[in-house]
Amino acid sequence: MPNDLSPTARALRTLEILRARPGTTAGDLAERLGVTERAARRYVGILREAGIPVQSVRGPHGGYRLGRGTRLPPVHFTQAEALGLVMAVLGDQPAAADADADADDLVGSALGKVVKALPESVGRQAALLREYASAAPDPYAVRPDPAVTSDLVDAVAARHRVLVGYRPETGDAWETEVEPWSLVVRHGRWYLLCHSLRADAIRTYRVDRIRTVRPTGHAFAPPADLDPVAVLEEHLGLGWEFATRVVFDAPPAEVAPWIRPPMGRLEPSGDGCVLVGSTRNPDMYAQEWLARLPFAFRVEGGEELRGAVAALAARLTAAVVRDPA
Repeated sequence: MPNDLSPTARALRTLEILRARPGTTAGDLAERLGVTERAARRYVGILREAGIPVQSVRGPHGGYRLGRGTRLPPVHFTQAEALGLVMAVLGDQPAAADADADADDLVGSALGKVVKALPESVGRQAALLREYASAAPDPYAVRPDPAVTSDLVDAVAARHRVLVGYRPETGDAWETEVEPWSLVVRHGRWYLLCHSLRADAIRTYRVDRIRTVRPTGHAFAPPADLDPVAVLEEHLGLGWEFATRVVFDAPPAEVAPWIRPPMGRLEPSGDGCVLVGSTRNPDMYAQEWLARLPFAFRVEGGEELRGAVAALAARLTAAVVRDPA
């Protein structure tokens, strides 16, 4: 959590934590707020001064909890905030635009409740937007299990190792112990960025393929100054089944802006540069990534990617060759 939050903001965050986790100790509260235990107790004191009954329970199962009948202040949206919320939800999950969605659509159901709870002056535009906006579904987006995601969020926030049961796209399921660093959403897909104890290396796992999350009780410390998105992007181009090696005669400074991190790592090589990585789909690598590059290049490896590029070149050449007949 950023260290520049005001005492009021931290007190409100304390209130959220106690509401979600009754029995939170001063130590746990301090860890979640990123402050000392003394400071955490001070924020509890601010809540009490504001008339919110925060009870202290001693013993091994004790901690802070909110008193019975505690009512939290209502949430107020401006019209712009309400429209922004609906736009964000529809952009991420087009099916939520259907006001008559079935009960299994958790996002659509939740959005409907939020819109109905808004005052007429604020909610009317949001309701109209939801009714008349249309969104095409993202064929690549995959929704993970909310329960699994919740367990992972708890582990990331508490900085506790977990055993994750994983089922890859092909092959048998397996279980491994990891240090969960962060959850990253990229192009409609959720990833767990973590350190695998078995491999002693950084790993990225699709959250929709994680079947179970079991706590181990062991704590860990994530890397300092971690940039989850940058680390994920870098590692998405490594460790796949088919190796790739593409050589450019252009200097790295010219090629780099066109290279997406999942394509691999760009390295200087003589007067040009070389792109080294891996992929699980050589056809996609050739058709969607290499074909858009405005530079001459040579595919030196691997054989699967060379074959995919040759097939693409033959298909495109056939498309412009005149029929002798």
